[in-house]
Amino acid sequence: MTPLLVLDSNVYISAVLFGGKPRRIIEAALAGRIRLATSAPILEEIESVLSGKKFKFHETAAREIVNEISSLAEIFEPVEKISRIKEDPADNRILECALAAGAAAIVSGDSHLLSLGVFRSIPILNPADCLEKL
Repeated sequence: MTPLLVLDSNVYISAVLFGGKPRRIIEAALAGRIRLATSAPILEEIESVLSGKKFKFHETAAREIVNEISSLAEIFEPVEKISRIKEDPADNRILECALAAGAAAIVSGDSHLLSLGVFRSIPILNPADCLEKL
């Protein structure tokens, strides 16, 4: 069975802007080697970050990227509210999506998530470790 992964917004953004290992994960999804799960809060964060002060994407361009991700990933609606990560509460949206999707793993470059290692038996991997396991 094809593994279902939840990618943190930083992995999608890195794939779009910088390529490298995050882009290779997206390519694996396009090739059908993995499946991706996401949620509305994750998609909203991607759009907000891309069109925000740091990257300054035009709103239309940011929306198009989010639409591409939406067409590639399965969208889940989290049912359980998680507040495990106090330092950056937005990171909890990744955990919520992973639980709702029954994900095989979470892929992130975020230190708050990576420091958990595992959340309710779902491994949390950085992009390099994810590619190694594929």
